[in-house]
This record gives sequence, structure tokens and C-alpha cells, in this order.
Amino acid sequence: MAQHSNSPARYTITAALPYTNGPIHIGHLAGVYVPADIYARYLRMRGKDVAFVCGSDEHGVAISMKAKKEGVTPKAIIDKYDGIIRQSFQDFGITFDNYSRTSREIHHKTAGDFFKRLNDQGDFIEEITAQLYDEEAQQFLADRFVIGTCPNCGHEEAYGDQCENCGTSLNATDLINPKSTITGTKPTTKETKHWFLPLDKHEDFLKEWILEGHKSDWKPNVYGQCKSWIDDGLRPRAVTRDLDWGIPVPVKGGEGKVLYVWFDAPIGYISSTKEWAEREGKDWEPYWKSDDTKLVHFIGKDNIVFHCIIFPSILKAHGDYILPENVPANEFLNLEGNKLSTSKNWAVWLHEYLEEFPDMQDVLRYTLTANAPETKDNDFTWKDFQARNNNELVAIFGNFINRVVVLTNKYYDGVVPSPLPFSSIDTETLEQLQKYPEIISRSIERYRFREAGQELMNLARLGNKYLADEEPWKVIKQDEERVKTIMFVALQIATGLAVLSEPFLPFTSTKLKSILNVALSEVEGLDWNDVEEKETLLSSGHQINKGELLFRKIEDKEIQAQLDKLEATKKINENANKALMPQKDTITFDDFTKLDMRVGTIVEAEKMAKTKKLMVLKVDTGLDVRTIVSGIAESFSAAEIIGKKVTVLINLAPRALRGVESEGMILMTENTDGKLVFVNPDEDAVGNGEGIN
Repeated sequence: MAQHSNSPARYTITAALPYTNGPIHIGHLAGVYVPADIYARYLRMRGKDVAFVCGSDEHGVAISMKAKKEGVTPKAIIDKYDGIIRQSFQDFGITFDNYSRTSREIHHKTAGDFFKRLNDQGDFIEEITAQLYDEEAQQFLADRFVIGTCPNCGHEEAYGDQCENCGTSLNATDLINPKSTITGTKPTTKETKHWFLPLDKHEDFLKEWILEGHKSDWKPNVYGQCKSWIDDGLRPRAVTRDLDWGIPVPVKGGEGKVLYVWFDAPIGYISSTKEWAEREGKDWEPYWKSDDTKLVHFIGKDNIVFHCIIFPSILKAHGDYILPENVPANEFLNLEGNKLSTSKNWAVWLHEYLEEFPDMQDVLRYTLTANAPETKDNDFTWKDFQARNNNELVAIFGNFINRVVVLTNKYYDGVVPSPLPFSSIDTETLEQLQKYPEIISRSIERYRFREAGQELMNLARLGNKYLADEEPWKVIKQDEERVKTIMFVALQIATGLAVLSEPFLPFTSTKLKSILNVALSEVEGLDWNDVEEKETLLSSGHQINKGELLFRKIEDKEIQAQLDKLEATKKINENANKALMPQKDTITFDDFTKLDMRVGTIVEAEKMAKTKKLMVLKVDTGLDVRTIVSGIAESFSAAEIIGKKVTVLINLAPRALRGVESEGMILMTENTDGKLVFVNPDEDAVGNGEGIN
């Protein structure tokens, strides 16, 4: 198969298909969808032919698990989350040319045809193997229906297909002490027939294509993971599963089985392209079968093996398809020092973000790009989010635009002035502006989106420095003609920012174009290359509009609210994982009625001398005021509990503690921090001495 051309006729860009078992969070956006969108927008602005495709992955075991948990059908799950995911992508400006669904007929046919072609060619191995089986549920256990100890790192909650702790790809039978997630029982093994892709037969091809052909242009984290897999020796991989949710295996003997999701999901890129081409009246085949097409997969690191080894092996075996030229996978994004987790709700969900920060999509896009986990895991913190917004978007980008627009309206009623001959500083500044398209392009085309975003901000810094050095607000008093030139130059930079910011800050770019009163693609005809080549981007005599703030400052209280929200989530998770006291021996109702529990009030409290935990209390029980010694001194001060209503066991036999006779017991429990908490009545109307039944 020929190598792709250095000057592609077209680009096929894919973004990992999200599972429709939950909404989208910032990890998804940072890892896949924002970088893919930056790349696609940029290429379109360069006049390239682009097909940017994605779709909902609706056949994963995660879907079945979610459906079982919620007591609904898989279709109900996929319909619900497909809608939420689509809306999130739309809200954040992800410009897919087509977003499909793997449940659609076009995908079922495409994936089925792929399987039949490879099967007819003899590219699969049919084997009867022992698979894990849940006797209680009476079903074979697909990978995600099994958890156990990872044989590689010892993580005790590894799934049957992959350990999320160390990233090792597994088979369910590899797990130590496996357990069914359906019933919690230990599975048995049972024989079943499956079709396998013999990856070992593709080793020579993969060594030549990846280890030799892409040693210098693939990201080190991607290349390294592929090399590790290949060096370890590849083994046959099952492409079918015993499930009732998915694409039926379309050959004899496949009854009751479906295509393994990692066989059918990447083919979803092809079926999505077909769907797009049919709608647009195009031919889909060149986007997947022509050597002058550049194919790029945007994924997270947990999908590297499937997109760099398994899917290319499938494409190579088919014979008609091109291979990806690059797979710029990102690592994982953590949240406030902890791994993002859908099941533990440790995430920033996109739909919730927009409720709390309306119309601030670009702030999140910018922060995630600036802090993207491009070569190693990275951390999203709310403090960094605030700093990126206040110190960069507001103080640099927004400040420059605001000054340019305000001064243009103040001095010239919003009309772009005519400049005098440029000074050396003017010329040098405009020459620097013309260099930025190439600078930013170079970073984008090497998939260094963090670097590219910072170069965009450097252009805004150039504008700020120019205004700060030239000080038009001072010069206007002595040399009005000079100020016309200064403002003309500043307006060219502002226009350059409006163009070059579109891939990174699409909503801001649109707003800035509105302020400058130009639909750049229609009226001025400007594109990416024009910023580099045209001497004038915004002509003299052009009328701009009144200004509006591009970004607003984010206050400390807004950030604290987000931190408090995460802290509450952490407490919920800790409580869920807390080892509870086991149930004590069963008692009879008569045993219970012997307990005399009353409402009381602490009227005096004093820490017992020479002890760490003991406090001597005087408690009004309604019947009397009695002394009770309680081990609460490490959790409370004496002052804070005086007047506190408590529940008291009053008929407990007296007991001497350090020479003080204690006549009862106060009911307490313990929170996740190990701090004692009173078990007490909430209603003020409950009086001392009233019994608890």
C-alpha cells in the first residue's frame, strides 16, 4: 500500500466514538474532541477538503451494564445519552461534518460486510475456547461484566478487557480472582465458539509500518505503547462476543453472538463517512481508499492499541483501505489531583458547566487546550481555570481588544482611520503579525495544540505591547495624525486575532467579528493565508461596532462553589466505600424494650484532667441532672456542646471511669473523617425526658 502524499488532496479526521452510557465530561473534551476540532477548523480555514466524522458507540458492554442497573432497555439508554452527548458537542462548537450512531442500519451493514469479507478471505481463526460464565445469571460474561485483580499491576478492580490503573489490555480469563459484576458470584468456565483475528500474522507489517515508518513523526507516548505491544509478541484477538446487544455475527454458526465492540466501533468512522457523503452528494470512497487522502485518528491513550494495531490490521486484511497517517492520542486528564471517574461522579460534566458558567464555552476550551495532556497525564484545577481566564483571556486578549475598540470609537466614531507612512516600529509589528499564521500552523500540524494556543495568546501580547509602547491615549494630545497610524496598526492585529482565534476560541472569534463588523469569510474574503499575505486586513473607512467584553472576570466565590461541590462528591464516595460495622447478634423485641432512651440536654461540660478523650458532662434528662463520662473530647470542645440536645441511654448500669461514676451513655456515630457525631433529635419541640420508641 502506497504512503500518503505529503500534499493530501483531502483529509479524513476521526474522533473517538463516545459510549452512550453517560454524558460528556472535560476529560473527553481535553483528550479528543477539542484538539480534533481545532485541527478540522484550521484545515477548513486553509481551504482543505475535510471530512470530520464521529458518532455514538452504542454497542459496548457498558451500555448493557447501565441498562441492567437502571432496569431499562439498552435502546432507552442509548437514545437518552445520544441526545445529551450531541447537545454537548453542539454547545461547545465541535464541528463534526457528520455525527452518526452505530445502531443505524448503514453501520450494521458496513460492519457486517467487513466481517464477511475477512471471513470469506480466511482472515479469521474459529476456535472453541473456555470463557467465563455466570451460572446464576446463566450467561457468558463479556469483558466488562467481570472484575478482578490485574495480573500486571495488582489493581483489584481491573475489567476483563483492560486495567484502567496501568492501561494493560487483558482478556477476562487473565484476571486473578474474577467476579461477575451482574451477580457478584465467582464465574465458572464454559466452552463457546468465537472468531479471532490472528494479530501475530500481522506483526511483520506492523513492525515495518509503525516501528520503522512512524518512528520520527508519531508522539512518543503512542509509539512507545505500540512498540511495547509488538515487542511483547501479538496474539489472536477475539472479534465476537456472546451477547444479545450488538451487531449479529453475519455468518453460519454466529447465532446468539455479536461483533465485539472493538471490531465494529472503528468501522463506525467509515459508516459515518458514508452517511455524510450520501447526504452531501459526494463519493465516500476517496476519503478512505485513496492514497492522496490523509487519515488522522484523535483518541485517548486507552484506545491506542485498538487504533494503531487492531483496526489497521483489519484495514490491511481487507485490502482496499488506507491506513492512518497519524494517531495523536492524548494521555489522561485528572481533576484536582484525582482520576476522572464517571461512576464516582468525579468529573466536570459539560451540560452542568454551562449551567454554572453560561456562554463561557471558550474559557473551558482554552483552559483544556492550555493544559492538555498531550504527552503525559495532566491535572485540571479550578484555580488554574480561574487564572487562565483572568490573567490571560481577560487581562491579555480581552484587554487588547477592548482598548482598540473603545479608542477607535472614541477618537474616530468607529471608523478605521487612514494611516500615515509607517514608522519602523509599525512596520516591524505588522511583519510580526504576518508571521503568526505560519508559527501557529507549524504547531497545529505537529499536533502541538497547547503550543499553538499559547502562540495565539502571544499575538495578543504583541498587540498589548504595541499599544503600551506607543501610548495613543497620551500621543493624541500632541500628534493626532500619529494616533491614526497607531490605531490602524492595532486594528490590523485585532482583525488577525479574529481570524486566527477561530479554531481555538470559535465563539469569541464570532463575537469579535461582530464587533469589527465583518463577516470575514463573506465580506472581506479573509482566510488563514490572508493574515500572512495581505498588507491590509481591515481597510481605512470601515465602520466597526461598539465594543462589548469578550470575557468576564471569574470571582473567587464561583471557584469555591465548584471546590465545595467536589468536596461534597468526595464525601459521598467516602461514605459509599466506608467499611460499615457488621450487624450484631439478633435480639428480641423484649430485649429492645429494656432500653430506656430519652432526650436530654448537656448543661455542663469539662474535659477530664490527664486524659485525651474523656469529657465529664452534666445532662438534664428531664427526670434528673446526672453525670455521664463520654469519650468525645477529641471531637468537641466543652464550650461548643453546652446546650446541645442529645439521645441518652439512662438505664445503663453505672460505671466508674477514672474515679468518676458515669450514669448513662450518649448515642454517637462517626463520620468519614473519624469525627464523632451526635445522634440527636432535630425537632426543637421535643422536650427533655421524652422517650424514644
